[in-house]
Amino acid sequence: MIILKGAEAAAQIQREVEERLKALGGYVPTLAIVRVGEKPDDLSYERGALSRMKKFGLRAESHAWPADISMEEFGERFRRISEDGDVDGILLLRPLPPQLDEREIERMIDPGKDLDGISPENVAKVFLGDRDGFAPCTAEAVIRILKTYQVPMEGKRAVIVGRSPVVGRPLAMLFLQEHATVTVCHTRTRDLERECREADILVSAAGKAGMIGGNHVREGAVAVDVGINVTPEGKLCGDMDFEAVSGKAAMATPVPGGVGAVTTAVLAEHLVRAAERRKEQGRV
Repeated sequence: MIILKGAEAAAQIQREVEERLKALGGYVPTLAIVRVGEKPDDLSYERGALSRMKKFGLRAESHAWPADISMEEFGERFRRISEDGDVDGILLLRPLPPQLDEREIERMIDPGKDLDGISPENVAKVFLGDRDGFAPCTAEAVIRILKTYQVPMEGKRAVIVGRSPVVGRPLAMLFLQEHATVTVCHTRTRDLERECREADILVSAAGKAGMIGGNHVREGAVAVDVGINVTPEGKLCGDMDFEAVSGKAAMATPVPGGVGAVTTAVLAEHLVRAAERRKEQGRV
């Protein structure tokens, strides 16, 4: 079985970013990361994003606000960042505390700086197949890792377990852009194992450790694990039982070291794309 390591896809993206940075004539794009509270998952992703931006020769700044921040204060601070001429892209770490209205916040962000595809404009572009929009970084990372390893998608059956607006739904649209036939499964899907065994490409993005086992995978399929979970022992794992799945699959992503390693690289590519557009518009 071939292990689909994220490092190879990330390295390919880095080479592309370095070439595009040269064309910016020395301009260094700036990312603003907005974090509310101190959730371990958010802190981990923030560290990874900051490290990746530095490695790629990009600038990143962190805006950390207390978990009990009011909607009014959040809105004032967030709008300042969105309107800041020195900021090229924004990453808002979610989910947010319950007192914050995510729908309203999604409408606040400048779509041109919305690197993780949360604004209504970018969501619409992804669902319409308009490649000008920013798709959520994790969903796009799945496509990038498959392309890096030259996994054919056209005409293939892709089954996604998970229907979140962050991964499952936008990923279905990205697969359609690659001319795959897509099935999206969820908690009310009847006979999940049978649906999964129909997949040429099986993607799990449910957020439940060990949910996908060997019985879910047909021989020769490609298995992509988007899940990030922590066991009671503190070990990082995905949604798939890797040992069981690898006995059936022709290719599979590990956790850690798979899709997660590509997500922050996609974020860096989105940042450069945003800066390129702002330069074309005379905004930098």
